[in-house]
Amino acid sequence: MNDPAQNFQKLVDVVDTLMGENGCPWDRVQTRETLKPYLVEETYETLEALDRGDPGEIKDELGDLLYQILFHAKISAQRSEFDIADVVRAITEKMVRRHPHVFKEAKCDTPDEVVHQWEEIKKNEKASAGRTSVLDGVPRSLPGLKRAQELQKKAAKHGFDWDRITEVFTKLDEEIAEFKEAVLRGDEKEAAGELGDILFVLVNIGRFKKIDAEEALRGTNNKFIARFHHIEKEVAKTGKTVKETPLADLEAHWQAAKNA
Repeated sequence: MNDPAQNFQKLVDVVDTLMGENGCPWDRVQTRETLKPYLVEETYETLEALDRGDPGEIKDELGDLLYQILFHAKISAQRSEFDIADVVRAITEKMVRRHPHVFKEAKCDTPDEVVHQWEEIKKNEKASAGRTSVLDGVPRSLPGLKRAQELQKKAAKHGFDWDRITEVFTKLDEEIAEFKEAVLRGDEKEAAGELGDILFVLVNIGRFKKIDAEEALRGTNNKFIARFHHIEKEVAKTGKTVKETPLADLEAHWQAAKNA
């Protein structure tokens, strides 16, 4: 059975059963708060699957993520707020509304024009929803680098931005110097604040070069893991642990992994 509507309805029925009167004891007691960690976990597992590029794994992880959405919609339905049909209807209407160049008479010839039009429509929607600051709408729960990038993008669209990337590098040098001073003084609280400033400026540099800071760090984390696994494998051949191995030998293994 490959009919999308039938498959989707079957999954909705499964959720209804699990959360129904005779359903699963665990599912029935979940709340929006208890499900938050699972939503985050499934999102990142989906990202990892996308990184690996395995179609079967991507399919499975997208399914897990979809289940979380249905789970939350069912909780809202039980509270007489909205159900999954309302969610689907709302996103359908939003996509049609934000693509007037496809569904109406507006005209956009380039991706940049589409993005500009999207932002203008979104801004008008948020204004009518009562938001007063241009920074409203950036979720507090976003990962730090991602949130910094979104805040900077919003501010930049309203003229609060550097003119040249060289000015951002100058700011980076300034923040690094202030961080060094705080560290040498032993002021841990100020050092933490200055480190945050450094990261914020680095995100800005990435934005200038159209580099997603969160994705860049995820890539580096994965690269570090792969190289460290190589170190562990090589060290294991000697019968020692990583902790028992001289740093010079570990560095040699690291360089070998890097060159490979």
